[in-house]
Amino acid sequence: MTKRLFATLAIGAALALAVALPLPAAAQTYKPEYKVSTVLGAPFPWGVSAQRWADLVKERSNGRIVMKVYPGAQLVGGDQTKEFTAMRQGVIDMAVGSTINWSPQVAELNLFALPFLMPDHKAIDAITGGEAGKKLFDIVGAKDVMPLAWGENGFRELSNSKRDVRTPDDLKGLKIRVVGSPLFNETFTALGANPTQMSWADAQPALSTGAVDGQENPLAVYVAAKLNTVGQKHLTLWGYVADPLIFAVSKPVWDTFSAEDQKLLRDTALEAGVYSKHLARTGITEDDPATLKSIEALGVTVIRLTPGEQKAFQAATRPVYDKWKARIGAPLVDAAEKAVAERR
Repeated sequence: MTKRLFATLAIGAALALAVALPLPAAAQTYKPEYKVSTVLGAPFPWGVSAQRWADLVKERSNGRIVMKVYPGAQLVGGDQTKEFTAMRQGVIDMAVGSTINWSPQVAELNLFALPFLMPDHKAIDAITGGEAGKKLFDIVGAKDVMPLAWGENGFRELSNSKRDVRTPDDLKGLKIRVVGSPLFNETFTALGANPTQMSWADAQPALSTGAVDGQENPLAVYVAAKLNTVGQKHLTLWGYVADPLIFAVSKPVWDTFSAEDQKLLRDTALEAGVYSKHLARTGITEDDPATLKSIEALGVTVIRLTPGEQKAFQAATRPVYDKWKARIGAPLVDAAEKAVAERR
């Protein structure tokens, strides 16, 4: 009886251990395709870096994990502000999403839309790579979305079809397309403009018909979308906000991957994130004289604000900054401000 009992217990223990151990990667049952949502596809840096992520994953998984990029927020009917909710529900598998577009569901992500918080790329890196960036990933991760890496869309510059903009008074009365964020709406209202919220899919037709006078986006978007052809002949470089991206996976989807493949997804996202920053900072940028000359050659007036001129915009939007600092959370904003002040 004793030998038989020991044998029975040994078999039971072995079965329990087999159940507890994760399946090897090759034995995991995965979807034939994982849908990756973006707002912009190629040739925009946003879409290019998302495709880089998909390519790296396919290569390093030997084709076991296939990701397909769906640009234009088409997985949510073109409404990019619904992307985060769709990820929480598992409707969208993965995304390279803008902090701006996710801010309606994650209020703390409005941090990056505080006007004139980040004066340069080192400031962005200091925030995302420091205490504030870690806190933001913790907050996003608690909402059924697994953030893996930071990317970048670039500093957002201002263009319009009516006149040069050097002062807040120059913005008065201009109809400016903005994303679906209350903070953007309040910022442009404070500057005397008439902000109009609409998706990017609707923005270009609205610009071409004159339904709106202007827009704000990174220079790479301005050039790739050929906004000079829809009347955007007045371009102001003011760098009032930057647009970090987040490479992420829906938590319900993330939990289906083995630990080995979770590491693969994270490592490749980090690489693609670095690549997106490279594209945003060394491709078509406000720091490249050749870029600005090529834009001017299209008949566009390019205005680069002096420090004094920029301070006038900062002063005009300061009440909005202070109001939203309280909404976002003063400790988080304080951490970001400290990171910017101590950046190297």
